[in-house]
Amino acid sequence: MQTLLQDLRYGLRMLAKSPGFTAIAVLTLALGIGANTAIFSLIDAVMLRSLPVENQSQLVVLRWSARKEPKIHGYMTSGDCATDLRFEAPNPSGCSFSEPMFRKIAQQNVFSGVAAFSNAGRLNLTGNGPASVINGQLANGDFFRALGVKASLGRVFEPSDDSPSAAPVAVLNYGYWQSAFGGARDVIGRSIQLNGISFTIVGVAEKRFAGITPGNDFDIWLPLSDGQRISDPRRWSNRQGDVTFWWLTVVGRLKPEIQLPQAQATLSGLFRNEMLHGSVPLFAAGGGPPAFHRQVPGGANPTPGNAPGAPNMVFKNMPAPAGAKQFGGIPPSSAPPMKAMVGPPPDASPAEAATLSTPADEPSLALVPAHAGLSGSRTRYAQPLYVLMLAVGIILLIACANVAGLMLARSAARKKEMAVRLALGAGRTRIVRQLLTESLMLSAVGGALGIFFAYWCAQVIVSFVSSNQTRALGFSAGLDMRVLAFTAVISLFTGILFGLAPAFRSARLDLTPALKEGAGISSSIAHDGGRWFSVGNALVVAQVALAIVVLVGAGLLVRTLGNLRNINVGFDSRNIVMFDIDPSLAGYKDSQIDSFYRDLQGRLSQTPGVKSASYSSLPLLSGGLMITGFHWPGTPQDRMSKANFLAVGPNFFDTMQISLFAGRGFNASDYAIAASNSGKESSAVPTPVIVNQAFVSEYLGKENPIGKQFGESAGDEDSPKSSGYEIVGVVRDAKYNDLRQEISATMYAPQSGTGASFEVRTAADPQALLPAIRNVVAQLNPNLPLFHVSTQSEQIDRLLFQERLIARLSAFFGVLALVLACVGLYGLLSYEVSRRTREIGIRMALGAQDADVLRLVVKQGFALALVGAAVGIGAALGVTRYLTSMLYGVRPNDPLTIAVVAVLLWLVALAACYIPARRATRVDPLVALRYE
Repeated sequence: MQTLLQDLRYGLRMLAKSPGFTAIAVLTLALGIGANTAIFSLIDAVMLRSLPVENQSQLVVLRWSARKEPKIHGYMTSGDCATDLRFEAPNPSGCSFSEPMFRKIAQQNVFSGVAAFSNAGRLNLTGNGPASVINGQLANGDFFRALGVKASLGRVFEPSDDSPSAAPVAVLNYGYWQSAFGGARDVIGRSIQLNGISFTIVGVAEKRFAGITPGNDFDIWLPLSDGQRISDPRRWSNRQGDVTFWWLTVVGRLKPEIQLPQAQATLSGLFRNEMLHGSVPLFAAGGGPPAFHRQVPGGANPTPGNAPGAPNMVFKNMPAPAGAKQFGGIPPSSAPPMKAMVGPPPDASPAEAATLSTPADEPSLALVPAHAGLSGSRTRYAQPLYVLMLAVGIILLIACANVAGLMLARSAARKKEMAVRLALGAGRTRIVRQLLTESLMLSAVGGALGIFFAYWCAQVIVSFVSSNQTRALGFSAGLDMRVLAFTAVISLFTGILFGLAPAFRSARLDLTPALKEGAGISSSIAHDGGRWFSVGNALVVAQVALAIVVLVGAGLLVRTLGNLRNINVGFDSRNIVMFDIDPSLAGYKDSQIDSFYRDLQGRLSQTPGVKSASYSSLPLLSGGLMITGFHWPGTPQDRMSKANFLAVGPNFFDTMQISLFAGRGFNASDYAIAASNSGKESSAVPTPVIVNQAFVSEYLGKENPIGKQFGESAGDEDSPKSSGYEIVGVVRDAKYNDLRQEISATMYAPQSGTGASFEVRTAADPQALLPAIRNVVAQLNPNLPLFHVSTQSEQIDRLLFQERLIARLSAFFGVLALVLACVGLYGLLSYEVSRRTREIGIRMALGAQDADVLRLVVKQGFALALVGAAVGIGAALGVTRYLTSMLYGVRPNDPLTIAVVAVLLWLVALAACYIPARRATRVDPLVALRYE
């Protein structure tokens, strides 16, 4: 211990004697360590942090899988876990179950508690100031007890609350209680109105709990039995007793005496038996997938995580326009909730059920640890965070190489000091320990300073992400003990990494020449000058190579963002303000909803400063997508064609400025036909639709599309009779849900009877008209709040927020890598100029000109940059291929990006070489010859 204290005191004195070196080294390490700590704190918050429950290791989430899709009539997920219900998915899977199945699972003797929950959808809250829309979750009576969540105030749910005969009660989120109710303790017992139903607040959940799924936070919890009270009957569809409507995520807490394999065997056997031999067989052994209607993100990709504000539903046997068979997937977090109507469930009595399932369908159930199974929004951020972690890891390596180079230069200046210590009896191990102590002191100070940089950086990133979300992010990055431990470990690793080479080099001194008078810095020329790839040169080459890797990756990501921003979306996205409004939350019915929308559209169109207004079932480029299936004439009856589907209001194409190429737009009679075809019974007249150019190209070729009829169906057990569609117009291709996806065949139908998103085109700044728009809505109904209010440009930015975040951070880290690499090059050349002062003086005394000396120094630096760039380009070609899925319009080996990065680095390296080279030309030969 005494020796360690001596080393620390001596190290402090030596570092204090070189304040310039100490400051540069500490700052370099602070940037490297701080960047790593910042990104790790985000990874910790998103990927590693424990669930806000008691003993999460005892919790498991139930997940089903099969070889064929279940023969169900409704499926809803809130993005709690990964779900794959793509059209014709080879191995569909998910974690939603029917309520009857949940009740049977809860009766098995394997869990000490079972929690079942689902998204309550949008809730229109009144009775606490102005009307507002909040996010709620339906949960069973045992939900909080099973998770080990207690009440901060009042009480949580009890099993008796989850009963149709029980009075409606609610439990508030702690944060929402603070913000909406001011933390008032008399909130217990107060009544609020949710979608027109009175609920009594009975408790406030403990502070740490805002939802069990990462990123899915809720403002309020309601009992499962109250779901029917707050929901539109068309959407509810009596799901509480329907085995064909899967809508509940189920989490169980294993009993202490029950092992996971035992519980899985029991529940998997139960699930398999119910699926294959239950009263309503749900897996069809062949014959293709069942027909249903879905919303999907980005086409047919499975969606692992979605925000709680957007319950994701899949419906069969629903009265969609023309009653056609429809299919698709699931909407992402930015999409509004499902606006499609749900018809009554099919009759499924045991007498009518037929055994259509075989063991080949292999329905099975797995118990997945809750922390791994409840992925929520994690998967959305996982890849960008890991890419950034790789980038900052490279930054740290550059910082270590930089400081190692500085330490090598400093050790050369301390050769005589080390030689004297060795001559006086100090062991080489003692010298190494002393120098490593100094390195660790530098890294410790750098790590401490890096914590402040990390905190600032993490807060900036979280603030940027939050500003691009329509609701609270659900994650909070902070400097907890795990993050501080990471910083301590990385600081220790860094100190050892950059300190080893200088320490061992100093310990291998040859005492005789080092102790000779005049054998100082310049005397090492003969020893090191002949080795072009010395340790110092190798460190500079490594820094340049690593900087090239980061810069090439950043360049590709920045170009991707630019390509996405410059896409022609097919409509004018400027001066459009959008908002969602759902009259059904205030009790409006089908015909009333249509009248409300027509009235609101007319009033908005007459508002000063508004050019035109319309509405649609989904706003364009919001991330949501609806796909419909139909039979195309001339194809086999069992073959289903598909197209994107969007219901639109009057003047939609004029408002969005989507050009009409052929035919006509929708008129009043078209909307009347669509309304008559949206019920259980379809009229004899086909629903008018307008299609895009891609639809004509895919299905009609050179045939005249106007008047073409398709999609007529006699109906079956999965869908009602349909009179099909008739094409009345053709419009220009336009992007629907995502900028990255190619434009697909799309059909537009008249909007009728469901919630909608309004689009208002303004003559000037759309934000300035928001007060006027709110006033128009308030005149119609003051209890109807607007939500998801944004401009179309903001919506596109929100859609690209991940690309924007990655591009900005990667560019920042790329510039940081470039600066550190050039600082390292500058430091090496400055050291070389000092080391070779005598040589330079001799050259100048023998007639060398300033240009010759300048060329001598610059040539060495530029050669190192050239070699480093060559190595870095080779490494970048191997690393950037892992970015393929994140790129758009540019290849991982894009020669233009690589060339621009290489030229940029060489220009900056040239500037870094010039300063020490210029100083070398100012060497006085007389002074240099007297040197040492």
